[in-house]
Amino acid sequence: METNKIYQGNCFELINKIDDESVDLVVCDGPFGVTENNWDKISNIQKYNLNLIKLFSRVLKKGGALYLFGKPDCVDFIDYRPYAALHSKIVWYQPSRLAQGRNSYTNNYDIIAYFTKGKTRIFDLDEIRVSQLVELEHRKRCENVPSVVNGKFSKTKFNEKGKNPGDVWGDIKQLTYKSKELIARELLNTIQKPVKLIERIVKASSREGDLVLDPFAGVGTTFVVCRQLKRNFIGFEIDQNLVTISHKRAKEAEEIVSRPRMISK
Repeated sequence: METNKIYQGNCFELINKIDDESVDLVVCDGPFGVTENNWDKISNIQKYNLNLIKLFSRVLKKGGALYLFGKPDCVDFIDYRPYAALHSKIVWYQPSRLAQGRNSYTNNYDIIAYFTKGKTRIFDLDEIRVSQLVELEHRKRCENVPSVVNGKFSKTKFNEKGKNPGDVWGDIKQLTYKSKELIARELLNTIQKPVKLIERIVKASSREGDLVLDPFAGVGTTFVVCRQLKRNFIGFEIDQNLVTISHKRAKEAEEIVSRPRMISK
């Protein structure tokens, strides 16, 4: 299958054309099973996601990574262990959501389930470090405890490049109607994700030249990020209009990357 393009069609059929153990990273932002959109009407989202995990396990290289987006219960009640190891349920916190619950607490986050096929092959922490927010005095006090000075936590000391972003991502905001990168209002919160969110995933779990698969490509945000970060890409999308938008965005991203930089004197 040719790389660096999005194929129009059903991912469950198209994925059969990908060779075994040829993909380094899968970014899967598919149905959540919670809206009235036709593409999101899934009777059992856990069973649906288990089927996806099985398919991804075949095409992923040993140690390759899968990031699967969903709601808090997206991978509960299923046994994914024969196919992938779950490392984290990343909480993508979205405080700007309307809190209109009347009988319970409003859901203000999505889950990004981070799996690998066996032992992790790539986790490039230095590419995704975030600013330290701990006060200097408190940091120094923590670093002087025995388990940090001479023990197994010695590598947790302050790093000038920043810290691990952890498993709660509140620093990357969801798109709004005013976001410059939003393609169309009807894509908000269901199809289009922020570039920064996908960037963190691609930087953490792949390297230049690696192959990234997005089976629900939408408007091609993963494609755009891969062009910017020099990764190879394969995408699937059932909506031909979105495929056209995706290729246009990726081409524009490629042109920007290819432009010669002006050197100031």
